[in-house]
Amino acid sequence: MSPPPVAVALLSGGLDSATAAAMAMAEGDQVIGLSMDYGQRHRRELQAASALATALGLAEHHRLKVNLAAWGGSALTDLQQPLPQEGVQPNIIPTTYVPGRNTVFIALALSLAEARGARRLVLGVNAVDYSGYPDCRGDYLEQYQILADLATKAGRMGRGPKLWTPLLLLNKREIVEQALALDVPIAATWSCYGNGEEPCGRCDSCRIRDQALHDAGVPHLASPWSVAHHGP
Repeated sequence: MSPPPVAVALLSGGLDSATAAAMAMAEGDQVIGLSMDYGQRHRRELQAASALATALGLAEHHRLKVNLAAWGGSALTDLQQPLPQEGVQPNIIPTTYVPGRNTVFIALALSLAEARGARRLVLGVNAVDYSGYPDCRGDYLEQYQILADLATKAGRMGRGPKLWTPLLLLNKREIVEQALALDVPIAATWSCYGNGEEPCGRCDSCRIRDQALHDAGVPHLASPWSVAHHGP
């Protein structure tokens, strides 16, 4: 019997990346997780990533330090910038956008994927109900695939890893439903932009996540602040 195909999943510790990794495993992939310590203020997500790697039974889990906070440029890497709490604004890229983050992360994941002979990179990016980050959009990912095929030995030989984005066009409620169907430990994931012991329930990421949990009928998994203000 041939071994299962390998996939490399960027695992942030959040709901989306955990769900995408679980979807790859459901399709028979042996998944290797890759998490980035990039100087993010919400370092709590790295603890979540480690816990999720164990809970999901990933074949390997790597953590790389890439200090994007060295030059700031984002509310997620510069503690002097306040976190946005007014909700997602249409057609406005928020201050939580981290310059070059996905471009750097995918490049590193591509290196690991080629070294391990992986058939695909699993990315939990979502372009529907997020904030319009330029590196979470379909046209960006299409062009990155062209680059990946040109930049790697495997790609030049016609067997390079493919960027796989199963959540790209799903809304957040649909992502929660996928997570529930695959028994993803949602309570172990961390989406909050803050770094407290509990999710703040106020930042844009908490608001989007908690609303989806309410819509999917599992409000008890939302942040304590959200539950207190929205009711059961």
